[in-house]
Amino acid sequence: MASTSDIRNGLCIRYNNDIYKIIEFLHVKPGKGPAFVRTKLKSVTTGKVIDNTFSSGHKIEDVRVETHKFQFLYNDGDTYHFMNTEDYSQIELQKTTLDTPELIKEGEIVTVIINSEDNMPLSVEMPASVILEVTHTEPGVKGNTATNATKAATVETGASVNVPLFINEGDKIRIETDKGTYKERIKE
Repeated sequence: MASTSDIRNGLCIRYNNDIYKIIEFLHVKPGKGPAFVRTKLKSVTTGKVIDNTFSSGHKIEDVRVETHKFQFLYNDGDTYHFMNTEDYSQIELQKTTLDTPELIKEGEIVTVIINSEDNMPLSVEMPASVILEVTHTEPGVKGNTATNATKAATVETGASVNVPLFINEGDKIRIETDKGTYKERIKE
């Protein structure tokens, strides 16, 4: 059993007869009354995100997990296929298990969190950022670097991302996977 002081991003807990992954948390110490922890929990079975508040010192049941590196192979519809990089075994995961499935491309290495009790995959952790090529956007104009104006761009995985005006088709850009936002242009 863990307590609210052990809460961190990525921790898997058993709550309301389901397993949830903590995706956000905030310790709050109001001027009046007891401290509490405000959390955002994502169900690993349904993908539903709920907000919950735990009072300080509340006991939570954590789930023992293992992490393994997997390579993304391909997807067919809502089923995504991954291969373990150590023993080459393959697993299939549903689209709801992934946080940002639209940003993953073939060959990408991800971390899969597996419940050590029953060897069921719980969730997939993407790398902090991915490099993708822009396949469609309006042409950029020289000198459009001074403002914070953006335009829509489609990347090679089909995701739509807002990018600065100077980005052109064929440019490679770094995208933060947790927010799905443009970070920088990659020069080759």
